[in-house]
Amino acid sequence: MKNLVEFLNEIVWSNALIVLCLGVGLYFSIRTRFLQLRHIKEMWRLLFDGESTDSGVSSFQALAMSLAGRVGTGNIAGVATAIAFGGPGAMFWMWLVAFLGASTAYVEATLAQIYKEKHLGEFRGGPAFYIERGLNMKWFAVLFAVVSVISAGVFLPGVQANSVAEGVKNAFHLETWISGLGMVILFGAIVFGGVKRIARFTEYVVPFMAIGYILLALIIIVVNYDQLVSVISLIFKCAFDLEAGFGAVFGLAIQWGVKRGIYSNEAGQGTAPHIAAAANVSHPAKQGLVQSFSVYIDTLFVCSATGFMILITGMYNVQNPLFGTNGASEFLYHGVDVAVGPAYTQSAMDTVFPGFGSYFVATALFFFAFTTVIAYYYIAETNISYLTRKVESPKFYYVLKVVMMVVIMYGSVNQATLAWAMGDLGVGLMAWFNIIAIILLQKPALKSLLDYEKQKKEGIDPVFIPETIGVSNAHIWNTLNKDKEKE
Repeated sequence: MKNLVEFLNEIVWSNALIVLCLGVGLYFSIRTRFLQLRHIKEMWRLLFDGESTDSGVSSFQALAMSLAGRVGTGNIAGVATAIAFGGPGAMFWMWLVAFLGASTAYVEATLAQIYKEKHLGEFRGGPAFYIERGLNMKWFAVLFAVVSVISAGVFLPGVQANSVAEGVKNAFHLETWISGLGMVILFGAIVFGGVKRIARFTEYVVPFMAIGYILLALIIIVVNYDQLVSVISLIFKCAFDLEAGFGAVFGLAIQWGVKRGIYSNEAGQGTAPHIAAAANVSHPAKQGLVQSFSVYIDTLFVCSATGFMILITGMYNVQNPLFGTNGASEFLYHGVDVAVGPAYTQSAMDTVFPGFGSYFVATALFFFAFTTVIAYYYIAETNISYLTRKVESPKFYYVLKVVMMVVIMYGSVNQATLAWAMGDLGVGLMAWFNIIAIILLQKPALKSLLDYEKQKKEGIDPVFIPETIGVSNAHIWNTLNKDKEKE
């Protein structure tokens, strides 16, 4: 089984997916006239637009919930791995993935808003919903939903829980079962409160952990400010093969930077649209633009904070044997005697905050990974909502909650390498399915942007009327507009 899953992973996560993600990001950037640059000011304004209602969450809460999924162990361990195996130049390619991915994030989030539904009194949406309603391919939508429930609800949470438990054990010397039990209790307290409690939890925790992490990174950069220019120069030299001796490993910077960038910001993977659909906004493009900005926060802010900390303190070691040979700069081969991963970041923080740095990184990993588990739950719950929406019963949600609590406890005390591989396979399939879907269903999202921009120029707060842009099967918007007229 393990060999089969690994074989399938090599196919699903092949370079074809990397090229597809970059190509789609470039294509949507051109089609939207680079909205990720034109609408930065509007993105910031929209972060605080819209209010939470009985049916949906505010734009900021939806942003926090999506960041809970985007900002995870990849922002600490993933960046360190990219530098270790791809060199400093990998940072540039992570930035490029974020820039292009912002347009993809707009398209998938906007589609999620256009084709959202209301189930048990709450907004629900995502790839399964817009595949069925927009493409009229129910079998495809059901396949996506089943893969998503199994991947996000069964396989991936246990692996994240294991990372949390091991990190807490290394930093605070607590047994893994204690951490596991604590996570189960905290997880239950949050998810049994419904989507509103999930939104409130992430609304406070995610900004706090992200801002705190970035502030400490800035302090480290300021302390080592004399190295900043040389580090920036090094990143670009390595990214474009301008450093002597890098011809043989130039492709590694691209490969690792793109892979880790996609893994971190999740643009195009089909995970964030589930959360984007929950937002209470007057026009789908509003949440699309907010989700574009969330990609920037994840990669340009949090991932960059990790990368600059590691590079400016020299607490890294490029593992590929080709580095450090053939005349390559010795600056690239430090020989730091720690394992590739969070230890690079911990070592970097310890240079300025001795002792405290390791504890802080372990704490950050806890919150990053735990909030990712919360996001996994919401993704799985949304797809269960799709599969059971004609039943109108919450009992399926309770089953999911209990299953995930068992998975979290099991993952905390057991190594789950097969579960991790199967989870990767599921997420990879989600990415393939979703990218194919948004390519086929791009017109409503692109027309929605033009409609939004037209109404903004007319000086009114944009309101979405599906028929004006030729969109069908978006019935909930007619109901929402009628309700607003009655108010």
